[in-house]
Amino acid sequence: MTAMIDIREGGLDQPEVHALLRAHLDTMAVHSPPESRHALDLSGLRVAEVTFWTVWEGDALVGCGALKQLSPEHGEVKSMHTAAAHRGKGIAGRIVEHAIATAKARGYRRLSLETGSMEGFAPARALYQRHGFTYCGPFGDYKEDPHSVFMTLALG
Repeated sequence: MTAMIDIREGGLDQPEVHALLRAHLDTMAVHSPPESRHALDLSGLRVAEVTFWTVWEGDALVGCGALKQLSPEHGEVKSMHTAAAHRGKGIAGRIVEHAIATAKARGYRRLSLETGSMEGFAPARALYQRHGFTYCGPFGDYKEDPHSVFMTLALG
């Protein structure tokens, strides 16, 4: 029997969270050139406009994600990562659903994201499409980049 999934706000001071974020940044380094990596480090996740979540299955840290406020009506999904041993269990989908629900509760009209264009990011792009995100141009401070894909979801 699988333990319940628990999404918790915060956790940036926990060593296991640091290790998961390091794995996330290392994964980005494998698939993206330095100038095309937009993942937030610890200091980037600690700013007031970012809400960070950890995802737990029992006592195991299985994933993380964040929501960054770009404006009072626009949010950005950030720092999505599922621990390698827990992929394929629907963890990322739960994080996306939580981010969408939080964005709606905050009154955002749009939720956007940047992910990689390379094959290693195909599962992420498929996940976002399953949740209603569609391709768009750069938003916020992003610029056109052959290594980036931009997606957005109108929240109505």
